[in-house]
Amino acid sequence: MGLEGHCEEDGSEELTFQPGLLGTTMNDVAGPWDHWEGPPASGLYDPANEKEACGVGFIVSIDGLSSHKILRDAQTLASRMVHRGACGCDNDTGDGAGVITAIPHDLYQRILKDEQGIILPEVGHYATGIFYMDKVHNVESEKLFGELVAECDLKILCWRTVPTDNRCIGQVARVSEPIMRQVFVTGHQNDLQVMARQVFVLRKRATHTIKKHGIRFYICSLSMSTIVYKGQLTSEQLWTYFPDLTQPDFKTYLALVHTRFSTNTFPSWERAHPLRILAHNGEINTLRGNVNWMKAKEGVMKSKVFGSDLQKLYPVVEPNLSDSGCFDCVLEFLVQAGGRSLPEAVMTMVPEAWQNDKLMTQEKKDFYRWAACAME
Repeated sequence: MGLEGHCEEDGSEELTFQPGLLGTTMNDVAGPWDHWEGPPASGLYDPANEKEACGVGFIVSIDGLSSHKILRDAQTLASRMVHRGACGCDNDTGDGAGVITAIPHDLYQRILKDEQGIILPEVGHYATGIFYMDKVHNVESEKLFGELVAECDLKILCWRTVPTDNRCIGQVARVSEPIMRQVFVTGHQNDLQVMARQVFVLRKRATHTIKKHGIRFYICSLSMSTIVYKGQLTSEQLWTYFPDLTQPDFKTYLALVHTRFSTNTFPSWERAHPLRILAHNGEINTLRGNVNWMKAKEGVMKSKVFGSDLQKLYPVVEPNLSDSGCFDCVLEFLVQAGGRSLPEAVMTMVPEAWQNDKLMTQEKKDFYRWAACAME
């Protein structure tokens, strides 16, 4: 079962289902839906069952020195994972591919200075991220985002249209291709921890309030340290679709690449990996129970640091996400709002079989026993 699109005489785009195993047509799907997200539950299909089995590769400079070679090595990794990803009925639309890297400060500094006369603050003193929007509401969405930025006591430095080359991508991916805009935000230069919390609150509030039915708004990432480039691409198309990734001054000390195989589900630009804090390979079989427990915890959680702003971060698990997307939301929440380090948060969510391990240190067992009180 797949999607295909064609243009009407008035220039609008119509989506239809290719006949498949379920024999589904557009008329079979109850109610209106946004074609970039996939249809709602209908018949045997339920978006709550969105799962994936994918390929992941990671490369890092252990001395922390950034170079363009890390990115080229990541491209090599991705090219060797083609068999781990999947493509659509047109053979040119990938289930999804992407890369997360450290913010390439030299590249952005050059581009913004040359194109807009903007001088960026030093590394770590600003946040940036790539947004997906639709052609009709993108100006309105940017205005609403700007209002939230001011409410969070931050300031927008500038917006930038992310250069793309869609000649290589498939027809299905092209039909749902978003407008990609990149924002640069700054704030309290004398207290970067406060700024990081404000950026996290901004991202969550924007996701909860700007996106509505018929309005496309998705934040790939908004971070002071990393940037995500991704889309409904194959692992080979990724590197030609984004010209930024070919620039010699795109330097990073880490790169995490991912190619997606969506298991009997609907791929989309938004569901591509990496997500905001992880890239995941596999399926989560206890998803519904985990999501329900996290929703229940929202009624009893408190934070001395966030105070009343904690309520603005709810729901922790955002709607219409895959299993990996749900996991990413909780992991990000534990790190940003829970004050855990990334390793501690991962160990909390994916504990070892520690109870009967005679070789494990008592200190580590005590950590897992404590973590079990907060996470089922």
